Amino acid sequence: MSDLVLSTSELRRDYHMGDDVVHAVRGVSLEIARGEYVAIVGPSGCGKSTMLNLLGGIDRPTSGAVTIDGARVDRMSDRESTRFRLHHLGFVFQRFYLMPALTALENIELPMAEAKVSRGERVARARELLAYVGLDARVEHRPAQLSGGEQQRVAIARALANRPRVLFADEPTGELDAHTGTEMIALLEQVNRDGTTIVVVTHDDVLAQAARRVVHMRDGVVIDDRMATR
Repeated sequence: MSDLVLSTSELRRDYHMGDDVVHAVRGVSLEIARGEYVAIVGPSGCGKSTMLNLLGGIDRPTSGAVTIDGARVDRMSDRESTRFRLHHLGFVFQRFYLMPALTALENIELPMAEAKVSRGERVARARELLAYVGLDARVEHRPAQLSGGEQQRVAIARALANRPRVLFADEPTGELDAHTGTEMIALLEQVNRDGTTIVVVTHDDVLAQAARRVVHMRDGVVIDDRMATR
């Protein structure tokens, strides 16, 4: 596959639970090209969220390799991995994880502040992103003043703040009603059309169908990997 942004080789993740060993991910090799939109799907407990955490450097594999733009994420120290995620990756979760005391604008500024971006540049970028996700009228609103869909839009804007190479999303429509979920799916499609590589884990069939490629997992292995039919 040309212009790879992310690849894994024989990726494994085992968890020890007392005397038992759970094989959450079992020897997965995967290649994702720059600009792809990939959905990882499968039944609960199949290993897809573990897989996402391994791909994004949140968790460390038991064995195997994770490479993002030539960098071996699995070999990084915790500090190196944290810095790499901050500068190069974006994350959106089922729960929004916004700071309740901060405004929408300030929440989006946070990762840029951690990356030592200047105040003026942070504010300009945060305002640009709020407009991008359709919330330019919510600059000074705090999370409690926003609907669930609006909070997830702020979370997506925050994830895009440092211009990530890959945006990872774990059940991003899981807390939303059907109508708001459809709006979120459309926003993610727009983000991908604008050039961001997206890897999403989901139980949502509509969200999976919006992806260009669907990877099916079961019992810790990939059982099907194909381009989506339109």
